[in-house]
Amino acid sequence: MIRENESVDTIELSRDRRLFLKTVTLGAAGLVCGMTQTDTVHGALRSNGSKSSVSFVTGNDRRDMVYQALKPFEKEIKEGIKGKQVVIKSNLVDPLNDLAATHPDAVRGVLDFLKPIYKKRIIVGDSTGRPGGTVECLKNHNYYQLEKEYNVKCVDFNENSTSILWILGQDIHPLDIEIIDTFLDPDNYIISLTRPKTHNGVVVTLSIKNIIMGSPVNVITRKNRLFRGQKTKMHNAGTKGLNFNIFQLAQRIQPRLAIIDGLVGMEGNGPTDGTPVEHGFALAGLDMVAVDRVTSHLMGVNIDDIGYLSYLSWAGVGQTDLSKINIIGPDIASFVIPYKMHDNIENQLTWKEGLVIDKM
Repeated sequence: MIRENESVDTIELSRDRRLFLKTVTLGAAGLVCGMTQTDTVHGALRSNGSKSSVSFVTGNDRRDMVYQALKPFEKEIKEGIKGKQVVIKSNLVDPLNDLAATHPDAVRGVLDFLKPIYKKRIIVGDSTGRPGGTVECLKNHNYYQLEKEYNVKCVDFNENSTSILWILGQDIHPLDIEIIDTFLDPDNYIISLTRPKTHNGVVVTLSIKNIIMGSPVNVITRKNRLFRGQKTKMHNAGTKGLNFNIFQLAQRIQPRLAIIDGLVGMEGNGPTDGTPVEHGFALAGLDMVAVDRVTSHLMGVNIDDIGYLSYLSWAGVGQTDLSKINIIGPDIASFVIPYKMHDNIENQLTWKEGLVIDKM
């Protein structure tokens, strides 16, 4: 897969960007044509121009807001979890920074909702590549307390088996990457649960990036040193390559349910060194792209600045047209808070360089 720059590929993208990206999508992910929004192959969502729904709740009670945001999708969730292993993928970036992590009360909101309709043990965890590892994150952010309150098991996904997928490496060469099988298993019902944050590489990190950047395995040794650090491979092709690699993997690795805990977001030098934004909302939906589209709008971020989300939009994966997203809740226009971007935002926007984008 070659990046679009001033070459034959630029001409092809200019002629029909959607056809180009859909071709890449179908070839890479092994998808089939004619799928509706809810059709999946290994969980791969196709919008096909149809509407998506996103539940929007405001307030100041994190646990209750998450619970209420899920209620409109109760029928679909109840049907979707039948015969599946429910897996909640939190965002536990830094064991010493609570603002950078998914709050355990947000997890409680999900577990409160699932308790009456799902009787199997629920898996909750992450796969951080940071010093200290996932176990340290689970401990410091009080996740193990959840095991005493619910039928859950807190795990480090880095300890699971892996499979090889292919992404873009340096000089446009294919690069193998070890992906944790938890994220590829069609018998898992994956839930992405994170807070809205600005980012130092791809503008924002929301439900899609939470899943995709959590899927490469990262094993931490006893001496607290990184071993088999596959996450860094996503960055091998620079800013442009990182956005494309997220787009590439997002066709195979997708949450069945995306949830944003926006009670307190992070702005500035995220995803770890930013400052809090008291925002007071929660979002949920079955279309991860639509959920991230609405969240980025609430953060005052233009979708045209988010590379991976733009690629998914052009390829017809999920819904990014706000006019085709049914917002269940109050008018989002009254709750937009422009987040301060990372100090290196100009460098992040270089993913656009060389692209010829036709206005359609």
